[in-house]
Amino acid sequence: MNTKEYISGFLLLAMVVVIGSVALDSSIFFRLMIGLGLGYALTRSALGFAGSVNRAIRSGSTRLMRALMLMFTVTAIASTAFLYNQNPLDMNLWVNPINAGLILGGLMFGFGMSFASCCASGVLTYFSSSLMRPALVLASFGGGVFLGFPMQAQESWIRESVVSTATYEGKGVYLPDLFANTPMDGYLGAILLTILFAGIVSWLAHRYERNRRLNDTYIGAASEKEQTDNLPHDFAAHPFFSFKTYEALFVKRWSMGMGVAAIVILFTLLMGVTGSGWGASTPFGLWVGRILIAVGVDPLAIAEFTHRPVGQFTMPFFDHPVNVQNMGIMLGSIVSLLLGGRFVKGMSRLRLSGREAGMLIIAGLAMGLGTRFANGCNVGALFTPIANFSLSGWVFLVVMVAGGVGGNWLGKRLKLA
Repeated sequence: MNTKEYISGFLLLAMVVVIGSVALDSSIFFRLMIGLGLGYALTRSALGFAGSVNRAIRSGSTRLMRALMLMFTVTAIASTAFLYNQNPLDMNLWVNPINAGLILGGLMFGFGMSFASCCASGVLTYFSSSLMRPALVLASFGGGVFLGFPMQAQESWIRESVVSTATYEGKGVYLPDLFANTPMDGYLGAILLTILFAGIVSWLAHRYERNRRLNDTYIGAASEKEQTDNLPHDFAAHPFFSFKTYEALFVKRWSMGMGVAAIVILFTLLMGVTGSGWGASTPFGLWVGRILIAVGVDPLAIAEFTHRPVGQFTMPFFDHPVNVQNMGIMLGSIVSLLLGGRFVKGMSRLRLSGREAGMLIIAGLAMGLGTRFANGCNVGALFTPIANFSLSGWVFLVVMVAGGVGGNWLGKRLKLA
């Protein structure tokens, strides 16, 4: 038993909740709690967007990819509750443009993700069980986002959509517009089309895994085996205050279905309360700007370079809702690992070879710049747009997977992945 870790987990959780409730505005505290829940759920259920590609290529398992398709579909259906009979333009929906930036950014993001083994939200959960690798990725990722700010603000190939529909003319394709004057103001058609897209991806994933099994190249993922081997806990057979019960409540990995359900609920709450989806990447670039200001760079010069309001770099750190949400994700992951007794065991080696470090820096830069070209990361350009019925999310999925395949191929050739 890792008693010290268990106690540390409860103490950390209590400190975050108590200090957050006292020190933060109620709306910001809500963001902290959402982040805490997301970090806990992602870690406890071994869910991760980067793993959907890397795990499939390296181990042959597509269970995670199929679980994400279920998550996207259910979240889109749940989001309809907030969109139906509302003007989409009054909501802060993530209907992103479809253009060269989306394609190039998705390819770059998938490529970088294959080497970094994490994405924008993933690096926050990765930080909780490692150190050097995510530190390099985080620093270079933030640098890529910061360097990409000027292009994102000015370039038409990033800002303007090649195709669009009536509601978001020139800005993107909103799926309900494709089914105008049909039942539920087009949302029924949009839901069915989302189910169709998810079904196609899941079918292709099934076929891929089946071929890997037939060719005897299927390895499987350790976390998935752990989830499969977990038997339901019989609470009546053990005292409530026993290690067996504690193990069932806090140690054993959640199934992917449990993780999907938790994230769907959290996303739906976030959408309902804030009117906005889940984003993660922009603050990484803002943090770089804050560091530059701290070492003496003029805030006005930074604002001029990035084409962003100077207040985004100078406002109190904990007044920015996504800053706090991102910190919550990191803390939620740490809580999960501590309560499960996995924190110390999961700490990786601190030393890296020069080649490994160089590839991680390149990967982080590629992902950071990719988020500016594609107007988001795996949550901002993939998950949230799909949940908000933006066709751009499905386009990003295709090119991100292609980038991940290319990155894994190159990593294998270089013996880095």
